[in-house]
Amino acid sequence: MTLRLCRLLAIAAFISCFLGSAQTLAQKAYITNDGSGTVSVIDTATNKVTATIPVGTAPFSVAVSPNGRIVYVANIDSNSVSAIDTATNKVIDTISVGSSPEGVAVNPDGNKVYVANQRSNTVSVINTAMNKMTATIPVGSQPGGVAVTPDGRKVYVANFLSNTVSVIDTATNKVIATIPVGTNPFGVAITPNGRKVYVANASFGTNTVSVINTATNKVIDTISVGSQPGGVAVIPDGSKVYVANGTSNTVSVIDTAANKVTTTIPVGTAPFGVAVTPDGRRIYVANGASNTVSVIDTATNRVTVAIPVGKGPVAFGVFISRALPGRKGS
Repeated sequence: MTLRLCRLLAIAAFISCFLGSAQTLAQKAYITNDGSGTVSVIDTATNKVTATIPVGTAPFSVAVSPNGRIVYVANIDSNSVSAIDTATNKVIDTISVGSSPEGVAVNPDGNKVYVANQRSNTVSVINTAMNKMTATIPVGSQPGGVAVTPDGRKVYVANFLSNTVSVIDTATNKVIATIPVGTNPFGVAITPNGRKVYVANASFGTNTVSVINTATNKVIDTISVGSQPGGVAVIPDGSKVYVANGTSNTVSVIDTAANKVTTTIPVGTAPFGVAVTPDGRRIYVANGASNTVSVIDTATNRVTVAIPVGKGPVAFGVFISRALPGRKGS
């Protein structure tokens, strides 16, 4: 074999390996379709649906493990969480939790999943190594949104009927603080530095986002947004927050330095879930009554495409995979 041929084969092998890795690390958006009982998988490189996965009844919220290998879906009417293997797009486990699970979040290490059970007024803790519920934590009335701090030490839970946010210490699984916010809090998102929590208050009369300082667990600001805000997402550099306004059919963009709305973006009908790609360049918004997902370019704050999905898409939570190699978790 000539030296030139050996070099060509080595280059071909490298390219093959690189392309294989690129495909493995491709980011996907996982959209729960409440009315279809399915999850639509969107390839964010092409903005096309590449798979449709049957899950439980009335799938609502989504959380992707830090390494992108498992997707957890809370099924409200099945009182369960479906665990999806992202390599095969198959449900590999179904985990029983409390009554009417609405919110779901994975901790940074990927070894625990926190599920807010609306009718049980509890948060279930799932051990991802076993896919078993290992603890149940009482919180406020009708918990919905749930988010874990970047250091994994605290969980913030929005209690819809209590008008509060419960703060859970993950070392003890105990509530260490209860924070009054606006009326009917639902969506929760934490800045990448862990210093602030943004909470969407969904009541028609409120239409605000409460800003919590995590050092003091006090509300430090209240921001007016559109009508019936639901999902909330923070871009990776922490400079902007995107809020889906369910009855305004818009997304509000908040400048986190000033805590002011700087832009309002028209999207589909009844937007709810909102998530950002890991590079911060695009926002995906599930439009529940349009049966579409709007994709927003964060450089221009304009919708670039609307992707047809299943019936009644909700996609509440962090539904876009990070696909980061070398991270711990299931």
